[in-house]
Amino acid sequence: MKLAVVGGGSTYTPELIDGFARLRDTLPVTELTLVDPAAERLELVAGLARRIFARQGHPGRIVTTGDLDAGVEGADAVLLQLRVGGQAARNEDETWPLECGCVGQETTGAGGLAKALRTVPVVLDIAERVRRTSPNAWIIDFTNPVGIVTRALLHAGHRAVGLCNVAIGLQRKFAELWEVAPADLHLDHVGLNHLTWETAVRLGGPEGEDVLPGLLAGHGDTIAADLRLPRPVLDRLGVVPSYYLRYYYAHDEVVRELGTKPSRAAEVAAMERELLEMYGDPALDEKPALLARRGGAFYSEAAVDLAAALLGGGGSPYQVVNAYNNGTLPFLPDDAVIETQAAVGPKGAQPLPVAPLDPLYAGLIAQVTAYEDLALEAALRGGRDRVFKALLAHPLVGQYEYAEGLTDRLIAHNREHLAWA
Repeated sequence: MKLAVVGGGSTYTPELIDGFARLRDTLPVTELTLVDPAAERLELVAGLARRIFARQGHPGRIVTTGDLDAGVEGADAVLLQLRVGGQAARNEDETWPLECGCVGQETTGAGGLAKALRTVPVVLDIAERVRRTSPNAWIIDFTNPVGIVTRALLHAGHRAVGLCNVAIGLQRKFAELWEVAPADLHLDHVGLNHLTWETAVRLGGPEGEDVLPGLLAGHGDTIAADLRLPRPVLDRLGVVPSYYLRYYYAHDEVVRELGTKPSRAAEVAAMERELLEMYGDPALDEKPALLARRGGAFYSEAAVDLAAALLGGGGSPYQVVNAYNNGTLPFLPDDAVIETQAAVGPKGAQPLPVAPLDPLYAGLIAQVTAYEDLALEAALRGGRDRVFKALLAHPLVGQYEYAEGLTDRLIAHNREHLAWA
């Protein structure tokens, strides 16, 4: 079994490698190809990857290449974890929106739109090359903004599923609080990528007892602190929003905070420099503790589980993924991409039925879906007017003066990545 990782020089990669090594019975990879144009960085990451495999007795071969076509040829699955423009572009995504009084964040709001515009054309080019060399390969997208990128892939007819680590992180947290194994908890997780709520937490499977009321009653303070939301908000909602909902529920508070400290991109860039120095140590043969602060916790386990299910070798029968709506949320088009529990197998991901949603959540989901429609149109066709309309539609922008100012800044900061600009 061959897997290819596009963006294999990412400092995330040792997290992924560790999962492949520990879970080799679930996903018996014989060849793992790391694809990245940054040769020096790629070799540092690959050196540690090989030592992790050796330490854990994994027999698989790790190959590196800067040649995308060679890297994905013959792959059974291709994982996408690239960042167009690197941390420098992310830093801009997180700063220029603040000049207009809007949240600066790399996956949502104006910064998220900028990332989508840079990323979608690149990902579609990669996917076309995968289709030419490995037409039966599954594409697993971890590249943000996952919902928009996955929608672009599916609309273009690719065999693709989107993946995010928010759900598995919450599952692990809830399991720790409830003192059960993570596999014993099934989340009723619903919404869009980075716009989700846990409406129930079930013991044993989709039909199991809902223990969410008990979790909120007994551990609400801990959950609220992790989300950085007031405990009374959780009590009134009776659900657990993802931490990305803080950008909506406490927008002005977040903007004030972001204006008083370095960007997350600056923090991550410093961490990455330190991590790469560690990766160059020939004595290091396990992922360093610092990697947990880099982000992407449990990404490896989610990726292994998803790849195993898609390739028919095992994996959990139900997983939280990004896939076509196909009537699951009746207020959205069938070709919207939602993030929810799905039955996953060699034929792809089929979302499980979802109980009717409160208008409080359905309304926001519908509005952000409309924004994603416009964002994808702007990414595919370009043009200042399309960018403006997408920004105006986003609930974190929503005013024409903000949208005008943000449009000018987005284009100015991303001109080198936008062919039409």
